[in-house]
Amino acid sequence: MKLGKFYPRARQQRPSIHDPAVRPRRLALLKAAIINLLLLQFLFLGLFCYLFGSLFQQTGHIHNINILFVDYDGGAIGNAVRSAYTQLASTGFPTLIERPALFYPDPSSVVGAVCDIDYWAALYVTPNASNLLSAAVAGGSAAASYNNSDVMTMVWNEARYPTVVDSAVSDNLKALAEAARVVYTQADGKQIIPTLNTSDTAALAAFSNPWVLSSVNLQPTTQGSRLIYNTLVIILILIQEFFFLGYVNGLYQQFQLYTSLYPHRIAIVRQMISGTYTFIGSLCTTGAIWAFRHGWHVGGSQFVISWMALWLFAHLNFLVLDVFTIWLPPPYVPMALISWIAMNVTSILLPFELSPAFYRVGYALPAHSIFNVMIDIWSRGCNPQLYYALPVLFVYEVVGLILSTLGVYRRSHYAMIKKEVDEKSMQDRIEAMVLERQSQYHIDEPGQEEEIETSETDQEGGEAAPRQRRGTATTQPDEELMEMIRREISRPQAERVPTSRESTGPCFNLPFKEKE
Repeated sequence: MKLGKFYPRARQQRPSIHDPAVRPRRLALLKAAIINLLLLQFLFLGLFCYLFGSLFQQTGHIHNINILFVDYDGGAIGNAVRSAYTQLASTGFPTLIERPALFYPDPSSVVGAVCDIDYWAALYVTPNASNLLSAAVAGGSAAASYNNSDVMTMVWNEARYPTVVDSAVSDNLKALAEAARVVYTQADGKQIIPTLNTSDTAALAAFSNPWVLSSVNLQPTTQGSRLIYNTLVIILILIQEFFFLGYVNGLYQQFQLYTSLYPHRIAIVRQMISGTYTFIGSLCTTGAIWAFRHGWHVGGSQFVISWMALWLFAHLNFLVLDVFTIWLPPPYVPMALISWIAMNVTSILLPFELSPAFYRVGYALPAHSIFNVMIDIWSRGCNPQLYYALPVLFVYEVVGLILSTLGVYRRSHYAMIKKEVDEKSMQDRIEAMVLERQSQYHIDEPGQEEEIETSETDQEGGEAAPRQRRGTATTQPDEELMEMIRREISRPQAERVPTSRESTGPCFNLPFKEKE
């Protein structure tokens, strides 16, 4: 089937590729394609390396995760934990940092240390746990009242990078507790067996399973959607702001505000529109998170605060993208957008403890700040990093507002220059059309004029009216000229391609159009 059958004009008036006139364009096309190919390949190669580098040898950095250990017992169980950690210690295992009970006089202070993110998690042995276990093995009432879940406890916050702490913290601490049980049985088994009451089932149960690791989870976060809070959610928010920016620019282009209003009023209206867009967009994002939070214990106040935080994040990204479109040449705006997204997402894929030290540059990016703010909100203050996260966000907001407002003046300036150029160009084209029509239809040949006058004289008894007859002869051309002028005046502004300095950034056509 020939496609030319459906699109016959597609092949009309096309020169051969070997035509000498085509050769320069062919070489220019090849050169431009190669340059842009290299530019894009280097860009995405760099982004891929930056992204993969943050995940490189992640397991080998797990030792940077610090776990607090407090032995309130001071007996055989604490010794078993130390021996087990000696066996498990490696670059792929968290670092156990033991502190004396004097520093943390009760378990609540251990919980506070984890909540204050002094440590990623904590492990403590209950006071008098070894003596209670020895008594339980002997049987009797001590065995009946023995609680093996009140021996060893880990404290952690699952809301803080849930997929990471599940494997790097929770699983490893469970492995440590199990290894300590084996060490305890092997080291103290010979001393325990003579006192073991084999006729007491409770004593046998205490001997075979001396403890079960208890968990104090500051904020359980088990819902499936937790996997994308630090990836797709942030990506979609950034892309959403790009589309918001395109539609806002579409509004300004449709209603020609840059040439109709004073710049300060344009800036106010623009910020009002962007604030409304991002306000509603962040509400929808927060609502979606809450709608799929199954089993996640977060309340209404956390919803509102999360909404406000995401609103700030969304608006500052709108401003950042707007600044990109103001000060960068248009061909580089998409590159800046994808680089901004990749760098922000990389800053929150993993905690900095699991990435090379270079990636701590992510502290300066808003995505890392907003994610830490959200963790603080969701875990009710157990991620106190607002002292740097909020200033980072507000710096982007304030600087973005200043540069975006300055950009309004820049755009208004070039819009007025462009309007003047367009009006001058349109006036020149109209004058050229008038001159062309005058030279084409003006009757200046004597023979033709006499013929018209003679014809009119014969018809009206010798009374000639040459001016009136010339006007009648040129009526149709005048109408055609006026129609061409009307078409030129009404030609859409969008058809006039702006220069790079006059670009207003990404601009999308709106579903709603102004009715003329």
